[in-house]
Formats: sequence, C-alpha cells, structure tokens
Amino acid sequence: MLTSIAISNFAIVDSLELELKKGMTVISGETGAGKSIMVDALSLCLGGRTDASVVRHGEKKADISASFDISQNPEVLNWLEEHDLDQDQDCILRRVITKEGRSKAYINSRPCTLSDLKDVSSYLVDIHGQHEHQSLLKKTIQRAQLDAYGQLTDLAQTVRNEFGVWRSLKDELSQKINISAEQEAKIQLLSYQLEELSQLDLKEQEIEALEKEQAFLSNIAEAQQQAYLASSLLKESDEGNVCSMLHNAIQSASNIQPLTKELENALEMMNDALIQAEEASSSLTHYQETLEQNPQRLLEVEERLSAIYDTARKHKVLPNGLLLLRENIESELKALQGGEESLESLKFKEEQAYAQLTASATLLTEKRIQTKDELAIKVEEQIHGLGMPHAGFFIDCQPLDQITANGFEEIEYMIASNPGQPAQALRKVASGGELSRISLGIQVVTAHTSTIPTLVFDEVDVGISGGIAEVVGRMLRSVGARGQVFCVTHLAQVAAQGHQHFQVSKQVADKNTSSKVKTLKEEERTQEIARLLGGIKLTDQTLAHAREMLGNVHLQ
Repeated sequence: MLTSIAISNFAIVDSLELELKKGMTVISGETGAGKSIMVDALSLCLGGRTDASVVRHGEKKADISASFDISQNPEVLNWLEEHDLDQDQDCILRRVITKEGRSKAYINSRPCTLSDLKDVSSYLVDIHGQHEHQSLLKKTIQRAQLDAYGQLTDLAQTVRNEFGVWRSLKDELSQKINISAEQEAKIQLLSYQLEELSQLDLKEQEIEALEKEQAFLSNIAEAQQQAYLASSLLKESDEGNVCSMLHNAIQSASNIQPLTKELENALEMMNDALIQAEEASSSLTHYQETLEQNPQRLLEVEERLSAIYDTARKHKVLPNGLLLLRENIESELKALQGGEESLESLKFKEEQAYAQLTASATLLTEKRIQTKDELAIKVEEQIHGLGMPHAGFFIDCQPLDQITANGFEEIEYMIASNPGQPAQALRKVASGGELSRISLGIQVVTAHTSTIPTLVFDEVDVGISGGIAEVVGRMLRSVGARGQVFCVTHLAQVAAQGHQHFQVSKQVADKNTSSKVKTLKEEERTQEIARLLGGIKLTDQTLAHAREMLGNVHLQ
C-alpha cells in the first residue's frame, strides 16, 4: 500500500508531502489546477519516461519519492531480498530529474537501474488511464489476470518450471547429438596426443634423475684422473706428498726440548692430520678403483632425455610440464566425449520431462478454457453498466504452434464496442475513456484475486454522467474497500464515494504559480462536492444536494 508521497519542484509543484490511507482516495480540483500532477509524479517514480520539462522553472532538479507498506506483499518482499534491497517492511522508490534532463533512480536509498524500478513497481501500483502504465493492454497481464481469477497461478508456475527443466535437457541433448566437425577433429587430435604421452610414460622426478646420471656417466674419466691426483698428493707421490711432509714435521717437533704443553698439543694435531690424510688417500684410491666407464648406459640415458625434450618442444611446454599436460588432455578429452552420462540416458530424461510438461500444460489449457467464459461474462456485465451497454467482451485462447513457458496458448482480451462489429484486440480498438471503464469492470470482478495493492484511475469518468457516474463511483469504492484506489475525477457522483478527498488548487504568489493539495475535512468536502455539482458559485440547493450525496454514501 502507498503510505506517502513527497514531491519537490515538479511541474508547478514546489513542495508537497501527503500521507495516504487505505480505501478510495478522490482527487478533484478546478480545470487547469493540476489534478493529474500527483499521478504524473507517481508515474515517474514508478519508472515512467521523463525529460527536463518536468523540472519546475528556475530549479535545478525535481525530486519524487513514494513510500509503500509491503508487509502484506510477499512478491515485493521476495524481489527486494533477491536484489539485496530489503529494508524491514517498507519499500521506498525515488526518482530525481535534473534540469538538463538526466535522471537517477533509487530503491530503499540505493541507486538502481530504471529497469529495476519498473520491475519492482509492477508489483506495487497499476495506473489506468491515458498513461504509460496501461498494463491491461499487455498480453502477459491479461494472462496473469485470467490465471489469478481461475486460481491457476500455481499450475501456471508449475508449467513454467517444467518448461525450464525440459528446455535445459533438450539443449544439452542437442549439443551431444550435434557435435561439430571441429569438435570431432579436436577429439582426434587430443586422442593422438594422449597416446603419444602415454607411450612416453614419463614418471615423477624422472628428468632430474636422468640429468644427474648423464652428468655422472659423462665425467667418469675425469673423475678417475682427479681422484688419482688427489690420492697422490696425499700419500703416493714420490716427489713429495702430504703424509711424508707431516711425518717429517712430527719428527722435527719431537726433537724439541723441553717438551711443553703447547708442543704436545701441536704434535697431537699433526698426528691426527697424518691419520686423516692417510685415510683420505685410501678412500680416494678405493673410489678410483670402483669407477668404471659405461658408454652403453650413457647412450640409453641420452636417448631417453632426447625423447623427453623432443616431446616437450613439440607440445610447446617445458619438459617438467609434460605430466600436467597429460592430465589436462585427459580432462578435456573426457569432457568432449560427453562425461559419464550416456546419450541414451539423457534422451530418456528429456522425453520424460516433455511428457510431464505436456500433461501439466494440457491441464492448464482445459482450466483456462473453463475460466475464460465465466470471467468474460462477468466483465461484460460490469461494462454494460458503465455506459457501454452494447459492448461485447471476450477472452481469446489462441493455440500456439509449439509449447512455451506459458503453455499451449496465448491469451488476449477482445472487445466489440458496438453491435455488428467483429471483436478485436482490446489494445487496438479501445479509446482512453473506454479502456479506463473496461479496466474498472475487470478490476471489480478480479479484485479478490489481484496481487497489486494500489490502483490509480485517471479520468475514469470521461464521457459519462448521471447514473452511470454514480455506478462508477460505487465500483471504485468497492475496489478501494479491498485495497487502495486513487481516482482523479471531475464528477460529484464519483467524488462523493471516496473514503478520503484531496483538493488540488493553483495559487499565484510573487508572480510564481504553484499547485497545492489539501486534505478536505467534512464541511470542506461538502463544498467541493457542491462545486462539482453546480460550479464556482455555491447555493443552498447545491450544498444540500452535496450533503445528501455524502449522506447516502454513508448509508450504503
């Protein structure tokens, strides 16, 4: 429900804040006073088109915000939660238009796209009249109204869900069946590459081990020579070696007298060094004797490394990347070949999903056909009482060539305004005044199933008067009793039916024109009804008539 609206610098409104209630709210005023300004402002706040001309002359921007109590509106609560915009039980829509024509939109104080603003507002307000929010002309709304009236909304949602499941399976099946020549070539290439890598059979850490072995086998002769040289320098050389020099040093130091502690330490260290030099020489000699050149093994190692390096160059990876390449090729090949699920299994699932979908859609078609005539008859009865006594109202269930997410048929409202004329789509033939009255007739019939809490009727009484005007007023009051209705009117018979009455007036001060909106109290309302009945000059007779009309409403 719309609880308040604030308008700043919009058209001829400088500043306006209104608290709104349930029921039927009437908006009236002199011609040219701007009765539709509030509706126009609300339309922009709901995502309607705009331009710089709506900004009050001399101001930088127009600012409009509308607050809604959504505690009883689960569709909006869910929408806000899905978009991370939930804020307790309130929804605040805001639109700012600059004098340059730029526009910004907000939902619960957070910037949003115009598309989001239109989306969420479609659950909040429906504007009927010569405005953009004529949702009655949209086939999607007509279908939703018919389903809601026939309590088919859940079944229609089931069909949409099952259509989504079937379409997903159908697309997946199509992809598996229609594998392109490029994919087949890719499979062949990957299979060849995988076979090549499998034959190579590279092991973890194998490259590092082979490279170390190659380095060892390639340097055996050099290692033997260096080991021999080192051993000779330690002990074997006749021209002088470490062991013989240490032996001579030990003898020379032993001849020193007296033998001090310091000399004892030096002798001990030289004896240790001699022992270690002799052991090192023995180890080197043993190492040299164990070395044996193996040209055959060296050839095998080099051939294996060459095969690994050639394969890596071919696949444009480093040698150590060959193992990861093999894993990636295996994964990609598995995905291209269809994974684990077989084509036959997927085809069976698709057939089962389609059978379930057609069963649900067929049931929906049957129930829509049962519902459409009942709804059409009741709507026709209503519009006959609204100044269209000869109009025929029909609901067309046009079969489609193939099933859609909405079933086997397309729903469209049809109208024959006069006898002898063929019925045509409502969107093609209804005038603004006719559309408003037809909308009212539909809303009266479907009010108990409508999920949109706030309805706005702008100039719904165009072209009617007298008794028909009173019927319109009663209808609006009936719809308002179930929710919230706003009606811009110039007829006393309609205005008298309101639960709340706003009067719009135009004022001029300091050469500036502004539009004001006032909530009328009981006596002020009587005077406004009298003005609508008899003109600017009020008489005792028109005032009495106004009181009588208001009194009769309370007696209903």
